[in-house]
Amino acid sequence: MPRPAPPDVEILATLAAIDSLQGTLALARALVEAGRAVDLTGLDREAARLCAALACLPEGAGTRLRAPLHGLTQELDRLSATLTAA
Repeated sequence: MPRPAPPDVEILATLAAIDSLQGTLALARALVEAGRAVDLTGLDREAARLCAALACLPEGAGTRLRAPLHGLTQELDRLSATLTAA
């Protein structure tokens, strides 16, 4: 039977998922700014996976994730503003 992953591994994996989603949002924003059409299909699933991963983290892990999550929400806000202006 496999052992559960240590909390640090789970946190690092979640940080990688946050970074990946933030990169996807930044790329989408850059494409919209360049006048290109973007297909945002699947972003809701990625966000749902990230939320599920966050819910499974051990208590107290949120403090290490606060700043990266804030950066992710800022990138989402920038993409939203760019789409509204386009």
